[in-house]
Amino acid sequence: MKATVVINPIAGPGRSRTLDGCAALARESLGRGGFDVTVCITTAPEDAQRFSATAVNDGHDLVAAWGGDGTVNGVGAALTGTPVAMAIIPGGSGNGLARDLEVPLDAAAAFEVAAFGSTRAIDAGALNGSLFFNVAGIGLDANIARRMAAPGARRGLLGYLLATFSELPSYIARDYTIAIAASDSPPITTAALIIALANSRQYGNGAQIAPNARLDDGELDVVVVRPQSLLRIASRLPAFFNGSLRADATLLMRTAASVDISSDGDIAFHVDGEPRSGSTIVELRTLPKALLVRVKA
Repeated sequence: MKATVVINPIAGPGRSRTLDGCAALARESLGRGGFDVTVCITTAPEDAQRFSATAVNDGHDLVAAWGGDGTVNGVGAALTGTPVAMAIIPGGSGNGLARDLEVPLDAAAAFEVAAFGSTRAIDAGALNGSLFFNVAGIGLDANIARRMAAPGARRGLLGYLLATFSELPSYIARDYTIAIAASDSPPITTAALIIALANSRQYGNGAQIAPNARLDDGELDVVVVRPQSLLRIASRLPAFFNGSLRADATLLMRTAASVDISSDGDIAFHVDGEPRSGSTIVELRTLPKALLVRVKA
């Protein structure tokens, strides 16, 4: 069996191992599982997807993504719809998908799952054709993602909260029309601060925007945060982190396999934290059980 390990050397708050140490751990851990290992180090954002596509073409059985949500996104995009499984070695600041899959945050333990775990099929989302596996977002969410992706930006939970409360006071909510396919309900037209499109429950660090989301139910959770006071938003932070957010007049929650979202101006969005931009209409589609991932046996 063959495996490729894609390592993002700048993901997350810092590593306790050198790159040579990371490569040695990957080869030793996966070698015990019977894998012949190729290690690839990213130097540009597109490398993770390119390395993974090469692994698929070369007949590899497994690709391990060692990095944050962006690295996982690149690897997953190349493996979607193929028989090649993805293993996650969490190395980012949030590690949202890894947490939802209950992959250990310790690298050595995560490699044990990669080498000896079982394989699970999960859904993928596509927003205007850009694949995601954790959470995509529109509105303030996209502004925060762009800020977090800037060189030198502070990462981690504190960085996320600082970015949010820096952007929020000046952010002006826009009107959107949300049309859910195969629904008897009319389209929803509303002002929104955030439209989160969730395959998993959380952004990362335990922050659960869609507590009822499931990775393999063939649908995505659409969470619309309507305009509200800073005090109201702050009061909901405990529920945000303990998984008890519930729908009310200021927080709409729906599930759907296919959604069209439109607005008067171009719509900025992100996929797994990677900034993108679209026109006045963006299309959300679900790809049921399109990606194989390694999980605990």
